[in-house]
Amino acid sequence: MSSPRPRLLALLLTLVLIPFAASPASGQASSPVAVVDGYMAAWKAHDAAKAASFMTDDVEYYDASTPAPQQGRDNARTNVIQAFLTAAPDCEWTRTGEPVVGKQGIAFQWTYRGTNTGPWSDGTKATGKTFSFSGLTLIRLREGKIAYQGDYYDAYGFFKQLGLAQ
Repeated sequence: MSSPRPRLLALLLTLVLIPFAASPASGQASSPVAVVDGYMAAWKAHDAAKAASFMTDDVEYYDASTPAPQQGRDNARTNVIQAFLTAAPDCEWTRTGEPVVGKQGIAFQWTYRGTNTGPWSDGTKATGKTFSFSGLTLIRLREGKIAYQGDYYDAYGFFKQLGLAQ
């Protein structure tokens, strides 16, 4: 018997995105999938400035490993994107499965892996340990750019892999 988890996840993601589907498109130039594909390609190229260019000036970026959302493109670029790219220069962020798409939003599962060979932005030294974890991202778009990004994953498990938590 197969697990009901994938069906439950798909249902929950669909319910989360109903407000996106009900909203007007606000003149989006690109589909949500195209925006995410370009954004993730910039991460893959390890280009924080290019990745941040997919965001609105006033983006809100929530990452489960940080104490508060980052407000604004510059903060998101420096405090999240560049922080991860610096700490794990070999990082790979890969979308897994099919995304759930609405007119102004997208949700998708992913895997993030790499080796912590660089310092973290808070001054934590590199551990030299490899890591791999899965998560979910919810993105709201405004005029074809990311206005909100929420990354949800087991941050505690991630820190344990790095040897930064017991």
